[in-house]
This record gives sequence, structure tokens and C-alpha cells, in this order.
Amino acid sequence: MAYEPVGTLYRDIEQVEITASIKGEGERAMPISTTTMTMLKLEERGVTSVKELTAIAPNFYQPDYGSSITSSIYIRGFGSRIDQPVLGITIDGVPMMNKNLYDFDFYDIRRVELLRGPQGTLYGRNTSGGMMNITTLSPLSWQGVRAMAEYSTLTSFRASAAYYACPKDNLGISVAAAFNHDGGHFRNTYTDEMCDRGNSASLRLRLQWNKGRWSLDNSLTAGYTSEGGYAYHHYDATTGAIEDVAYNDPAGYERLTINEGFAARYIGNKITLSSITSYQYLDDTMTLDQDFSPRSMFTMQQMQREHAITEEVVIRNADTDDSWQWLSGAFIFAKWLDMSSPVRFKEDGINDLILGNINKGIHSVFPNNNMLFGTDNFVIASDFRIPTYGAALYHQSHYDIGSWRLTAGVRFDLEHTSMDYLSHATVPYRFDMTMTEFKDLYSEFRGSERQLFFEVLPKVAAEYNMSIGTIYGTITRGYKSGGYNTQIFSDILQNKMMNDMMSDLGIVLDTAVGATTYDSAEATRYKPETSWNFELGTHLNPVAGLSIDASTFWIECFDQQVTVMPKGKSTGRMMSNAARARSFGVELTAEYNYKGFSVRGDYGYTNARFRDYDDGTTNHAGKRIPYSPEHTAALNASYTFNFDNATMQSLTLTADWRGIGSIYWNEANTLRQPFYSTLGAQVALRMKSLTLTLWGRNLTNADYNVFYFKSVGEEFYSKGKPLQVGIRLNINI
Repeated sequence: MAYEPVGTLYRDIEQVEITASIKGEGERAMPISTTTMTMLKLEERGVTSVKELTAIAPNFYQPDYGSSITSSIYIRGFGSRIDQPVLGITIDGVPMMNKNLYDFDFYDIRRVELLRGPQGTLYGRNTSGGMMNITTLSPLSWQGVRAMAEYSTLTSFRASAAYYACPKDNLGISVAAAFNHDGGHFRNTYTDEMCDRGNSASLRLRLQWNKGRWSLDNSLTAGYTSEGGYAYHHYDATTGAIEDVAYNDPAGYERLTINEGFAARYIGNKITLSSITSYQYLDDTMTLDQDFSPRSMFTMQQMQREHAITEEVVIRNADTDDSWQWLSGAFIFAKWLDMSSPVRFKEDGINDLILGNINKGIHSVFPNNNMLFGTDNFVIASDFRIPTYGAALYHQSHYDIGSWRLTAGVRFDLEHTSMDYLSHATVPYRFDMTMTEFKDLYSEFRGSERQLFFEVLPKVAAEYNMSIGTIYGTITRGYKSGGYNTQIFSDILQNKMMNDMMSDLGIVLDTAVGATTYDSAEATRYKPETSWNFELGTHLNPVAGLSIDASTFWIECFDQQVTVMPKGKSTGRMMSNAARARSFGVELTAEYNYKGFSVRGDYGYTNARFRDYDDGTTNHAGKRIPYSPEHTAALNASYTFNFDNATMQSLTLTADWRGIGSIYWNEANTLRQPFYSTLGAQVALRMKSLTLTLWGRNLTNADYNVFYFKSVGEEFYSKGKPLQVGIRLNINI
């Protein structure tokens, strides 16, 4: 180990071998572009969520906006704002089956490793862009009490406490809990309240047992979140002004999660057999003022309840010195999602989005007559039942021939998803030419859809071992499953209501009067996304204390999944498929440690463009893919002064710089966020059992945008968080 962290806790953790891994190899031993962060480095940088790994990992970007339900991740130019993520995440080997779980309380994290590129021959479900493996602190690695309390600007507060013990030989137990209060960063000027304040709490129980050839690991976690969010600033395209946040209806997010994971491992003379079983429960509600304005347009709630079970079995050879190393696995899962998404139309929304469209069509035939509604609000209710089942078999082998290591693998992936839907509404209406009283109109859209996906995903790699490291080349096929656009059902029913009214009156118009042309659930399907990934890279240790990881990649993507807004003043968003896209770029990480000095630089460049994407109006071929940054960069330097003192052990000074951009916001590439920088710093005084840290983020108070979207024809931006400073106390006993 080139650098031994200061303090007993970190020294003990760093020197204990990770025995729970079922994959068997360190990430730098594989022909994969990787980023690894240890516990000490995570705490030095103040990382409290997956989002804060942005730019630390080259070409990894997760913007911080919306609420905890928002987990948009982009890697090497590709990602998605809704539905299936481009990145898979495991926590202590258990795969997270819903991206709504990706933003969680990040404490007592022992290690994070990000593997870029498809990992289908090593891990669970559809890792088209990469896999992030998160390992929490184990009671078999360290015993004692850990506690943390932190206060920061805008009256934000975090706290955690944990107990790790081995009551018997080879038996470890731990109990950990955390609470987080965020005072918010953005004020809703209409209500004069912070719109993004919130609270979260979590509990983690872990039981581990090792004896002889067997090891067992059971982890139970529960979390609750209640927060605001959605600090969306209206953008005036005429003047270019980004206005203050101002909307009149409530917005927020509430989530309850329970995750149970059980891992068993047997090490035999010839094989190692591992099994990981999990159950995951999600119950959440998102509430939105969907127009994000002071007008009474419409609101939306999305209520989800999901149960998921997974089982992964892995068998591999036990002799790690054998020239032939192999691994075979089977992964199955089942998810049952019940979703309800009622959209309430209010007075301005009725007049602008529904009656405005209807009367525009009527006036082409009857210039002096109008359709009227007998209510100033009504609900379009949409309910869905979406079960999804999947199974996969995968194998990967590598064979050592002298200095060469040749790798080959294949994955067979089968997935079935279905959707039963019911969307309905009742509204009193009157046509003033022929009706003297209001009449109730009931519109209903009911049915079911089915989709079956099957993919064969091969992988080949070659690696050459040198005295100072390795160089490698990899070819892999990536895959991300298709699905359904549930948010477009409100538009479909609006269109149906309008046409039902016209039909009921015996009026036939020349053109459709609906907000969209979608009239069937089949139109809400989107196809799987596939890709071929080519990568060349190296892992080097040229001199003591210096490590270098570099890679270059080329990706050809087919049926790329892109999030779009339907034409006109739509109330929803949907996933569509671009015909083809490509991305190429480079990644570089260099880290040097010498005595108390440590410096690390990370850089990623991505050039991601559409090869062919016709949205029905324009072909965007050659344009950059929106939302993914062209450059990510990070530089972190720290120096530790060690003291020969029984009370004070060390003082660590850390400076952190990150740069991101440019980011294009639309397919036409007419809007973009230029490259921007943020600066952070930490001062940590470590005593025998205490560490006191002063920290600051975005110290220059840089003003930048992290998200852009349209709703009902209007444009909005979400801004990055302003300057923050805080103080943190850690206790390790």
C-alpha cells in the first residue's frame, strides 16, 4: 500500500482484505476503466451521496436537481432522465432494482468502485453504461462506535451513529442510523418559503458470520424521506432572463424503502459458490405543480408501490493461481409495480389546454359558439399495474498465456414486461349553440400491453502485463431494456375527451383538436437500446506512490433512448428512440502519494452525437446528445501534518476543484451551459478519537445551470447549489 491513512480506523479498514466480493478480482486487475474511492478519500472530500461523485469519476455526471426521486445519470455521453438508468448500483452486493433508490443516506461507506462500460458478463441487470459497487463498513473489519454530527449554512444538519461489534469469534453485528435535515437552498418567491427543504432518516442492521469454508452476510436497511424540491426557474426565451422560482401549488417527494439482502458463500477446494438474495420495497409519492408557475394550470401526483425480489448465483474456480480463471452466473428478478398518476386540471389549465383547443376547432365551423365546462377543476386519473420479470445466464473466462491474458464472455438476457392501464375522467360540458344545461361526459381508456426482450451480449478482451502495469483492449455489447411511457396517458385521455365531446354533438372537425396525436397505448412503447463498446486502456504504477489509469473508448449506439416532450402544450414527457448515435472520448486518472502529501487528478472527455435522429420535424444528425457534459475534470490535493502528541494526531488541509461542461440542453443544440468550475476546501483536525472538520463547497459562489426542460410550452432551468460552509465532528471509539 503506497499510502497508509492516519488513524487506527482507516489503517485497520484499509489493511483488511474484502472477503465478501463474489466476483473475486480487484478492479484494477480487470480490463476495465475504473474509479475507486476508499473511506478516507470519501470523507476527505465530504462525499455524502452518489451525486457528489460527479467529475471525481471521469465522464460520470449525475446532476443535483429536483428531489431524491431524480437520479439521472450520464456516463460517456449516454443516460436517461426517466425509467431504466444507464448505471447499475449494488450495495454490499445487492442490486438496486429501481433508480428511485439511488439517492440515499451515504454514511459509513467503506469503498466505492465505478466500472465504466457494459458489465453484463459479471453482474445482474442491464448494466449498459457501467456498474457502481458500494461497500459499507463491516463489523468483521472494525469494531467500535462511530458517530458524526454536522451543521452547515441554511440551517442544514446531518447526524449518524453506529455500533460495530464481534460478540463471538467470526460473528459480527452492526447497527447504524442516520438523520439529515436540509434547510433548502432556493426560495419560492410566490409562497416566500424555501421550496427544497426536507428531512430523511435511515436505519441499517447487519449480521455477518464466517467459519471455515462458509460465510454469511445479512443486511436490512430502511429509509424514509420527506422533502420539497423542484426549484425550477422560468426562462424567458425572448429576453434570455432566468427568473426566480415562483409557483403556487405544493410540490414535494415522500419515500419509504425497505431492503433486505442475504449473501452466502462457500469456498471449496475447486470451486467457490455464492448466492445473493434480496427483497426490496418502495412506496413513494411525488407531488408537482406541473406548470411551475403562479397560474392555476394543473397538478400531478405520482404514487408508486413496488415489490422486487432478486436472486443471483455465481460459481467460479477456487484456485486463483490457475492460468484459467472462469466465472458463471445466473440472475433472476421479479418486480410488481402499482402506480397511480392523477392529473388535476385547474381553471387556467382547462381554459388554455382543453377548451382553448376545442373552441379553436369549433370556431372554424361555428365562429360565434363555444364549448363550456361546468367546473373549474377536474381529475384525469391514470392507474397502472406493471409487472416485470427477467432472467439471465452469463459466463466469463480469462486465460493467461505468458504476459497475455485473454478474456471472453457472453450473457443471455430475457425480460418480459406488461402494463395494464386505466385512464378515465368525468367532466360536465355544454355547447352553447345546442345545449341549455350541462351534461356529464365520461371518457375511459383501458387496456393492456405486453413486451418481450431477448438479447445475446458478448464480450472479448486482451490484456498485456508489464512490470509497471497492464494495457488492455475490450469489445463489449451493451443493452438497456425497453418499457412504457406512463406520463403520456394524460395527453391521450385529453385527446379522447375532446373527440368524445365532438362525436357526442355530431360535430366532425377537419383536424384533431387534441394536445397530441397519440391515441393508443401502443404508441407509448419504447424499444430497447443496444450498443457496441470499444475500449483501449492501461493501469500503471510507474514509480512508488504513483498510479495512472487511462482509457479511450468508442461507442456505437442503436435505438438510443432519449427523453422528449410531445409536440404542443403537452402535460407529460416520454421516452423515444433515436435511430442511431455514437460517442468517443478519453478518461484519465493520476494519483500520487508521498508521506503526508496526496494529489489526484481526474479528467474525462466525451464527444457524443446523433448519427440519425428524426423527431418528425427535424433530423438532428451530427448534433450533440443533450444533458451529458463534454468535459468532466477534478483536482484534489491534501497535505497531512502529523504531530507527536497524545492528544492531537494530525492536521489535514484539502483543496478540491471540479469543472464540468459544456452541456447542451436540446437536440437542436441552441441552448447550452458553458464549462463551469466550483472550488471546495476542508481543514480536518484529527485527535485520538475525534476529528473536527471545517469545509466549504462552491466557495466562489459560481452561478450555473444543471437542468433544463419544457412544460406546457414554457421553458425552465434548475440551478446548481450556491456557496455552502459547514462544520463536522466525527467520533470513533
